[in-house]
Amino acid sequence: MAFYVQRGSVPPKRHIQHKSAKGELYYEELVSREGFSDVYSNLYHIHLPTAVKQVGPFDPVRNERAGEKPHRHHHFKTFRLGKNGDWVTGRVAIAFNDDLALYTAAPRAGLEYFYRNAHADETIYVHKGRGEMETMYGRLVFGEGDYIVIPRGVTYRVALEAGDVRLFVVESRGPVRIPEHYRSEHGQLLEHAPYCERDFRVPDFRPAIDEKGEFSVVVKLREGLQRYVLAHHPFDVVGWDGFYYPWIFNIADYMPKVGKVHLPPPAHLTFDGPGFVICSFVPRPFDFHEHAVPIPYSHSNVDSDEVLYYVEGEFMSRKGIEPGSITLHPAGLPHGPQPGLVEKSLGAKETRELAVMVDTFKPLVVAKASLEADDPDYPLSWSA
Repeated sequence: MAFYVQRGSVPPKRHIQHKSAKGELYYEELVSREGFSDVYSNLYHIHLPTAVKQVGPFDPVRNERAGEKPHRHHHFKTFRLGKNGDWVTGRVAIAFNDDLALYTAAPRAGLEYFYRNAHADETIYVHKGRGEMETMYGRLVFGEGDYIVIPRGVTYRVALEAGDVRLFVVESRGPVRIPEHYRSEHGQLLEHAPYCERDFRVPDFRPAIDEKGEFSVVVKLREGLQRYVLAHHPFDVVGWDGFYYPWIFNIADYMPKVGKVHLPPPAHLTFDGPGFVICSFVPRPFDFHEHAVPIPYSHSNVDSDEVLYYVEGEFMSRKGIEPGSITLHPAGLPHGPQPGLVEKSLGAKETRELAVMVDTFKPLVVAKASLEADDPDYPLSWSA
């Protein structure tokens, strides 16, 4: 994250003794990126964070390829997939490559056990639903339109409010970042950035939980889920500080750019990471040139695959789109407005669409689990 946060009780210097009012020593834990050469936070625990009571079973999990299929455009109608599992086990793989994996989820439950992703950062877009995420850093309350960004190594669990929950999940092997050109050399967000520090929500600190016993933790690895039993409650943190923590940004706080003629997708850039970008398409005025064509022109992204997750509103460049639709337009094939939609858009003054885009710079592999939601006729939808 781009700014420093301090919560709870921390000593005046790093790596010195920190004791309770009773004189009991707290245990320091450094959580850091790139070894010791990038962002980090220091957490202070009542108990040793390394104390494990039992190493449980390992459950292999792999995203399976769809097999040898035609190279084509895809339209996945994900709301047609049933509700399943919890916040983690309910994820249905849509596509993946070496840099990330994309999922949707309609979980029946939150997380009663503790969970930690060891090998991927998680960006979770909340399409529907509300809930509360407890973490080792504190509590995050989330709702519709929130991007929840959870760096790897963060232990958390989730309680969901009653009702329909729909999620779009990006698990990435590299960190999710605020783009460098939005930040000054000192890390402050610049005036031209589409958001500012006030728009980001960081964990509300909660009193440390001092409990011993048996506490189940599921750790997700690239190959599957490893189960552990800890000897104490993992949320025993009395204080922490640093630049490494989970955070939330709501898509409604994204300030879109508007041009005299149509602006390309990089104008909607929200976050980036190694091998991918995340963009937000939000309600905005259309272009104001008197002869502007307000919807996107046909284009061939020869170096990237484009994924759009449609949330709500009028999707002027697509027919047959519904909330929860995902389109995948792979490199090597042009795509753009379907027949008649350019003409229909002329003179339009605004768009009410809401969508999340992920562009990848390595080809995506379609996951076998996604085929249940795939529309095989979508590649033919550009025929008059």
